[in-house]
Amino acid sequence: MGLISGICIIVGTIIGSGIFISPKSVLSNTEAVGPCLLIWAVCGVLAMLGALCFAELGTMITKSGGEYPYLMEAYGPVPAYLFSWVSLMVMKPSSFAIISLSFSEYVCTPFYVGCKPPVIVVKCLAAAAILFITMVNSLSVRLGSYVQNIFTAAKLVIVAIIIISGLVLLAQGNTKNFDNSFEGAQLSVGAISLAFYNGLWAYDGWNQLNYITEELRNPYRNLPLAIIIGIPLVTVCYILINVSYFTVMTATELLQSQAVAVTFGDRVLYPASWVVPLFVAFSTIGAANGSCFTAGRLIYVAGREGHMLKVLSYISVKRLTPAPAIIFHGIIATIYIIPGDINSLVNYFSFAAWLFYGLTILGLIVMRFTRKELERPIKVPIVIPVLVTFISVFLILAPIISKPAWEYLYCVLFILSGLIFYFLFVHYKFGWAQKISKPITMYLQMLMEVVPPEEDPE
Repeated sequence: MGLISGICIIVGTIIGSGIFISPKSVLSNTEAVGPCLLIWAVCGVLAMLGALCFAELGTMITKSGGEYPYLMEAYGPVPAYLFSWVSLMVMKPSSFAIISLSFSEYVCTPFYVGCKPPVIVVKCLAAAAILFITMVNSLSVRLGSYVQNIFTAAKLVIVAIIIISGLVLLAQGNTKNFDNSFEGAQLSVGAISLAFYNGLWAYDGWNQLNYITEELRNPYRNLPLAIIIGIPLVTVCYILINVSYFTVMTATELLQSQAVAVTFGDRVLYPASWVVPLFVAFSTIGAANGSCFTAGRLIYVAGREGHMLKVLSYISVKRLTPAPAIIFHGIIATIYIIPGDINSLVNYFSFAAWLFYGLTILGLIVMRFTRKELERPIKVPIVIPVLVTFISVFLILAPIISKPAWEYLYCVLFILSGLIFYFLFVHYKFGWAQKISKPITMYLQMLMEVVPPEEDPE
């Protein structure tokens, strides 16, 4: 792949359902149009700086597995295991739950004109979406990838429709909502950090860009270039989508809207306004499918490495898919839907994610001194990882200090519970722990018709 293909992959990876979920939450924390657009721009810059740090890490340590090998090299097995644990038990399932809830809200809203859809209806539909996607991915790898390709196209179509409509409205002089755009802003440290959580949720995927290194021609030149061009392109798209919303809605109307893109469609595209919820639903279900597809593989690898129950690394005899891993992921995501709403889940996800993003980028600084012998084909100025580490510390601590909430406590408890699992099952491998897990593995193996993967012949 050349530079253009690399840029397209970056844009396609990052633009997802977040832009249909986050605008309302970013605005509710900033309370004015100007600061809201500013947060979107700064989130883009932060995502770009983080991606450049990960580009150095990915070309220095070429093992797959996301942050896991980087943490292993920098700090050793315990932080690396905790990342694996939090990724499988917190970040991936809560991400799946958020996307499924947003799909559900966008599907339900057109049927409840003028009022909020009942919470039970939204949650049941979200659970049904998780069940459907889990089933598709458990039945066939090819079916899962077909679903992905169709819905990725839908995502880019709806983004284009919203941006073009907004630009036409701007050209016609619909700018009154941008007058005095900083008036009424109520900014506190906690509110800014929560606005960042929601904005950065829409940019999630920036840390996965070095996975394309192997496919790129001249990667050490093209990967940083693709990041420096691709992420600002995404940022421009996101700012233009928000500007489009503000051409037809005041800040108050946007906050009162149950589904922002649906309200936009009703005001701009009527009588074809049904196009918006339909395409947003396709986009979100595509994002949920992608999330399930990758998380299933992560859990499968964790099971194979002995970090989770062995049965999670088994493969379906008939379907040749990692069915136990995918079903386990679907169950955890469904559990998150029961108590959570989108906002609390985004905060829960972002707190855990930025804790480990910060640790990983701090590891980059540590390895500049402890692992000087490692070859660094891409080397970023040291000021970039230092800045991103400081911002990560701010994003982790600010909401806890200024707006403490239960989700942060639950997240910390989940992370610490990983230590218990690590010492029982991974480090010491206590005999009684193996005795408990063995019959469970055998029973599930017979129930699901799964077998251990074949060893590669040497």
